[in-house]
Amino acid sequence: MIRSMTGFARCESHGARGTLAWELRTVNHRFLDVGLRLPEGLGALETVVRARLQKTLVRGRVDAWLRFQPVAGGSLRLNTALATELYGLHAELTDIWELGETAFNPWDALRWPGLVQASGTDMDTEMLEAEVLVLLDRALTELQGAREREGAALAQLLLSRVEAIAEQTAALRTHLPELEKALRERLQARLQELAQQVDAGRWEQELLFYLQRQDVAEELDRLDTHLSELRRILQRREAVGRRLDFLMQELNREANTLASKAGDSQVTFASVELKVLIEQMREQVQNVE
Repeated sequence: MIRSMTGFARCESHGARGTLAWELRTVNHRFLDVGLRLPEGLGALETVVRARLQKTLVRGRVDAWLRFQPVAGGSLRLNTALATELYGLHAELTDIWELGETAFNPWDALRWPGLVQASGTDMDTEMLEAEVLVLLDRALTELQGAREREGAALAQLLLSRVEAIAEQTAALRTHLPELEKALRERLQARLQELAQQVDAGRWEQELLFYLQRQDVAEELDRLDTHLSELRRILQRREAVGRRLDFLMQELNREANTLASKAGDSQVTFASVELKVLIEQMREQVQNVE
């Protein structure tokens, strides 16, 4: 079944080095757009994580957030080189802006990323890599499951609209003989009003020409073809959002042509209903991967 582009997953694992947690959120987007946040010390994983996300997801805006909480009791150390550099920058900025004597607040400086580090961070980064990726795979599996469940609901909604459109086209097919009869009677009445005699052969030619201009059978055939394709696509387990979007354009084109050929109130009403149903489908298709 189809997958929705909207989903959420959170997976957590507890190990000897601490607690890891992945949060994945996805919403609809025309292309694949990945926003990734990794904790300090694990930035080296960005390339492989992005590759893993791009391999699994096709479309959508993806926000992936990894949290890491080291085990309590580990020692902390000050990055003295960075602290010295920050203090020098503070003094330089004070001089440039001519601020005079300003106190350097070390508590504010502690918020600077990388100023305080847990001992053994470099070693932990290498040891944690496999665990991070295993947990990411779990989160992606959970995310895809959520997206497939929502996709199943979307598919049912779309199929209900497909059947409603099929009912409209079937009703119009039944109405076509009645429509042709009404056109004949309308033309005949018009000729009688003009009080003119028309050659029988010429009459049939004019009637045929007029019926061709009002004939909607070809549009109904194409609508039925598009509906069959829609039913087939909604059963596929792959990214079909762009294909569905194209079919919405084709359905809308046939509905517009049908409206331009409307020969009576029933055809006009059906064309309006078709446009409403197609628009409802188009809005839902925007969330299909």
